[in-house]
Order: sequence, then C-alpha cells, then structure tokens
Amino acid sequence: MSSEKIINKTIVFVKETLANAEGGHDWFHIQRVYNNALLISKNENVNLFVVSLGALLHDIADSKFHDGDETVGPKTAREFLFKLNVDSSTIEHVVSIIENISFKGGNENQKFKSPELDVVQDADRLDAIGAIGIARCFNYGGFKNRQLYNPDIKPNLNMSKAEYKNSNAPTINHFYEKLLLLKDRMNTKTGTKIANERHNFMLQFLDEFYKEWNGKN
Repeated sequence: MSSEKIINKTIVFVKETLANAEGGHDWFHIQRVYNNALLISKNENVNLFVVSLGALLHDIADSKFHDGDETVGPKTAREFLFKLNVDSSTIEHVVSIIENISFKGGNENQKFKSPELDVVQDADRLDAIGAIGIARCFNYGGFKNRQLYNPDIKPNLNMSKAEYKNSNAPTINHFYEKLLLLKDRMNTKTGTKIANERHNFMLQFLDEFYKEWNGKN
C-alpha cells in the first residue's frame, strides 16, 4: 500500500475514532496539528511519512479521557498501523512520538528524541497557544467544570506529573502552568517564530481579562 493510501486511511480512522471527542481534542485539533506539522517540515530534514502519521495519531486516545492510562494511545496506533502492514521501524517511530509528545507538567525528560518528534511536538504545542489555544483551554475547563479564575488560588509552577494530571485549578492558572511556558520549549525555528506571535496574543488576552475582571475598563 502506498504512503498516500496509508495516510488517507489513517485520516478516516482518526475521524471515526474521535467523532464524539471533547472539542479541544477532536478531529479538527488533529487536522490543525497535521497542517502545522506539514508547514514546519518544509524547513526541516525529516521523514514526512513518519511526521504525518505521528501528527494524525498523536491524540488517538489521550490519557486524559482514559482514566490517565498512557498506554491506550500507543497500543491503538500500533495495532492500526500493523493492520495496514506499515513497516515495523515506522510503527515504532510513530509510537515513540505518541509516547513522548505530551507536556506532562513540563518536569519530565523525554526518553526518546528524533527530528520527526521535534516537528510533531512543535505542531501540537502551537495548537495549545494563541487564539486557538485560549479557546481550547476554556473549552476543556468548562468540560471539567472548573472555575474561570480565582485570585485566591495561585498557579503551581512546580507540579509533579501526577499533580499536573490531577489538577482542578481554575482555567486561568493553566496559562501560567503550561501555555505561557511553551514558546521557550519549541524545537524548530519555524515553530519558535509562530509560537512567539501566539504567545504575545495570549499576553494581550490576559491583560484584557484582568482589566475586565477588576472593572478597570
């Protein structure tokens, strides 16, 4: 089967699997990450087939929606690609991308590195910041019934992986605990450039948010 056919079948599989997903982790999130990854890849020396599959399958079973189980996504991706007779080295590379892409509180070292992971990780992080990132952040906060903001609950910048995964802090705190940290954690020049622009937009949003919250407009 050609690479193009495999990618097309993967797109169909992801759309079907995520048909009822939360709005920030649905097919449209995958599509944006996929497009970001293709854009970044233009300036990187990478295997585009691996990048494409990694981007399309990176959130096929996000642990947040599977009781924290981080094995479901890699297992689902591996079984799907195996059925398509994708070569084993590509399957293992894609699975390694899925296993290592997540932020997870930002305090864990990646156990695997590759230029393809760098691209997909940047593409995913770009979708977590800027206007889309703000929309996704509040959508997920609503999904988890979290407060928008509580001045008495301060951001925790030194969370462990477990604390990060189990946090029920107000949505605004997530800006400081993750979103505003991402621009300095990008891997590629293209990703960094776009991230800086989106980071500045988030700072403008927060400035306006606090003005309105405190009745200073």
